[in-house]
Parts: sequence; structure tokens; C-alpha cells
Amino acid sequence: MARILFLTTAHQYDDDRIFHHQAKELHKSGHEVKICSLSSDFKGILNGIEIESYPVLHLDTDAKIKVLRKVIEKFQPDCILCSEPLAVVASQKKRKRYSIIYDITEWYPAKRMVQRFPFPLNVFHAIRFFLIQLYAGFLSTHFIFGEGTKKFPLAYVFPFKKRLILPYYPDEIYIRKSIKNLTPNEIHLAYTGSFSKEKGIENFFNAADKLRKRNPQLTVKISLIGTPPKTDETYFSDLLSRYSWEHIIIKKPVAFEQFTETYIEADICFDLREMNLENHHCLPIKIFYYAASGKPVIYSDLKATRQHVEVSKFGHLVNPEDAESIAKIVENYLQNPELYSQHAQNARLEYEKYYNWDLIRKNFVQFIENAL
Repeated sequence: MARILFLTTAHQYDDDRIFHHQAKELHKSGHEVKICSLSSDFKGILNGIEIESYPVLHLDTDAKIKVLRKVIEKFQPDCILCSEPLAVVASQKKRKRYSIIYDITEWYPAKRMVQRFPFPLNVFHAIRFFLIQLYAGFLSTHFIFGEGTKKFPLAYVFPFKKRLILPYYPDEIYIRKSIKNLTPNEIHLAYTGSFSKEKGIENFFNAADKLRKRNPQLTVKISLIGTPPKTDETYFSDLLSRYSWEHIIIKKPVAFEQFTETYIEADICFDLREMNLENHHCLPIKIFYYAASGKPVIYSDLKATRQHVEVSKFGHLVNPEDAESIAKIVENYLQNPELYSQHAQNARLEYEKYYNWDLIRKNFVQFIENAL
């Protein structure tokens, strides 16, 4: 039995990937597992996993490193899994005593990290953050990549370090299967996540608006599950004022275990985020949950999605700003309900064959145990 520690600054201690999949799997395999997060406040035992979490993201870098190193010193791990460069840097003080596995799930540096700086400072900080990422790669002993499109640059700068591709496939225990047949003259569209421009909430409204105008006899129901970031609260309120339709339901985010229950009434699930460099390298992970539930999808035609998911089996990849083309795709489902039913059935089958946690859990545990 090994002592395995997860360190994360930006993720909650009950993160779907860290806690609900990785940590639970390692605990089930007989290891002693602990999670330390710097973005939430909790101390205790959950499902046999020790949690020591502090709400200290507002502190400076040195203070956060001090908190993480204190946890490391107390727990004395055999292996540390880090989700961010800062966690890797905090782990390096006595690195010969344990493996440091860097789990790269974000494009780094993220757009949000540099957009607050004016030009040319944003260029300087982008380079600075990129160098920090390289330093984290240097300190790490192993890599885990959430998808192949995130291997740059670390897999190429450090080609001899062992690595694993570990997608975000969901465990069946978190899935509520809800395959539907279309109701005549009615369609229910769902959007989940952050109500922000970058994540595509306006593109979603524009597509729904075009669908309504082209089909005045059609009842269009909309489920919005999520919240706007503070910076976009006014922006989202303006959108709601502009599109003050009937049949719009807004639901607050729920616990991860209940996520797939929030959209069970939906016919089609959407992700129409902007097409930019960062998004092209980030796979929108909810597509696997939608597929597992049996929901056809309409997604932005992003590089990462094209490379990792055969969306044509159960949906469509689109230009997120082409509202008319998106409306025509929905109309095609309405005019050909057998195609909709085929895509709904295919979504679940694709999940069962290719996109579920059972297919990768053993590889993950084996990779960690080999790194000890």
C-alpha cells in the first residue's frame, strides 16, 4: 500500500476527475489517498479519502507553497499527483523521496491568466507563464495528459519522461441514462456550464432565436444549467432581457453526482464555445456525459473534439457563430425523427464501447503503481 497525495490549487477537493475518479480508484486499489486543495475549505474523510483543503487562493505564491509543503511534510507521500505548476513547484523541495506526477488538464497559460494585462505586458506574462510550465515539466517525474492535444510542449521538450493519456471518461455510477423520442412540434435544448461569451452562451441563444423565427409553430424549451462568472453577470442579464422567451428554465449547478439528472428532459445538448487557440486544444469533457445519457449533441468544431470523439455518430460539429446552419440541423432532426432516435441510441453505444471509465481505470492505477 502506497501513500498517494493529490495537490491542487485551482480545483475543488471534490473535483470530478481528482476525487470522483482518480482518488476513489486508487483508494479502491488499496492505497492510502489524501487530497489537498487551496480553493475550498474542508477537513475530514470522504469515502475513505482524507481531505485537507484550505480557502487560500487569495494569498501570495510563497504563502500557498508553504501551505502545500506543510501538507507534504505531514503526510510523507510515496507519490504526489499535481494539477497545476504551483503544486509541482511546491513538491520539488525533497523530490527524491517520491514521484511527482503532473496531471495536465488545462491549456497553459490559459487565456484568463493574461487577458487582464494590457499589451505588451500580456505578451511578457504569457512567456513567463509558459516558462513556468516548462519548469514544472522539468521538476516532474511523470506526466498524465487529459488529451493528446495538451501534450505540447511538455511531451516534446521532455520526450523520455513516462506519460499516460487519461481522458475524462465518466464512471457509469454517475450516469442517468435518458434516451428520448422527439415530441411533435416541440424541442428541448440544453446548455450547461458557465454562462459566458467565451463558453458560447450568446451563440446558443442566437441559434435558438434563429430556430424560433424559422419555425414559429414550434415550441422551443430551453434548460440552462450553471451560473455566469462575476465578470459576465451583466452580460448574461442583458441576454436574458433580449431573449425573454417562454419555456426557459435556469437551474443552479448541482453536486457532481446529480449532474446528469439536470438535463434528462433535454432532446439535444449544446456546447458552442468560441473557436480560439486555447479552446482548440481543450476537449469539452461534458460530451462524454451527454453521450452516456443518450443525448445527441451540437458542438463547436474544435480540433480537440475532432481528434478525440467521433461526433458524427451522435451529433454535429458546427461553426458556433452560424446560427442558421445550427437551426437547420435541429430542423432536420424534427423532420427525420428516426435520425434523432438513431443518434440518441448511438450516443449511448459509443459511450459503452469507447468513452467510459471502465476502459481506462486499470491503465491509470497501473501507471501510478509503476511510478512508485
